[in-house]
Amino acid sequence: MTRWAMVADLRRCVGCQTCTAACKHANATPPGVQWRRVLDMEFGTYPDVQRAFVPVGCQHCDEPSCLPVCPTTATKKRADGIVTIDYNLCIGCAYCAVACPYQARYKTERATFAYGRASEHEALRHDEARLAVATKCTFCVERIDAGLARGQQPGVDPQATPACVNACIADALAFGDLDDPLSNVSRLLDENRYFRMHEELGNGPGFYYLWDQEPATGGMGSDGAAAAAVPTAPTATPTAPPVAAPAGAEHDAEEAAT
Repeated sequence: MTRWAMVADLRRCVGCQTCTAACKHANATPPGVQWRRVLDMEFGTYPDVQRAFVPVGCQHCDEPSCLPVCPTTATKKRADGIVTIDYNLCIGCAYCAVACPYQARYKTERATFAYGRASEHEALRHDEARLAVATKCTFCVERIDAGLARGQQPGVDPQATPACVNACIADALAFGDLDDPLSNVSRLLDENRYFRMHEELGNGPGFYYLWDQEPATGGMGSDGAAAAAVPTAPTATPTAPPVAAPAGAEHDAEEAAT
């Protein structure tokens, strides 16, 4: 089996937003829609104050909250863990946006462009199928599927890897098969402490965050599956940042539902 997952090393992310720009370019998302965005967070108490840049987006959960609330089965979860949306089935009810604890879904009612009127490249890439329906990060599933058909390895070969991972200037993002104990993401989780957002909800996010260099308790199991428990934060600084939810993001579920 294959379980695609993404890992973000918060010790390396510099908040440059290159992943956000790469995602917008690759997916031609309209103004205000950021499938991959980076939160700028400060935490701690003076004088021990720290700053963290936290990439967020669809977590491609094992048990996605968005799936059971969809009345038309437009939201689907593939066997490889990627959560998708069938725009032909989506009726734009936004139940999924309300259910998602990660504020990862968007809904664009009408075509909008950066400078009012569509530029040549915007007109060329505008997709009417993505209007009045839910949209979100897809892990660049088209690139993954096309790369696999060519015999390429996602997470290793750039042509088969999500655009945000390819663009990261600090190598803070990694993508790969969590079920392969020798993959890049499996090794990263074996060798570092990590946590996942809102893990207490039981969604099983497929997006992991590295924060310190101590091995995670349990690390990776013998079957290649990630340890379910979030490792205890180290006593020495830095401690894990409080990023249980992207609360500072511009987009929220209430807006998506209107």
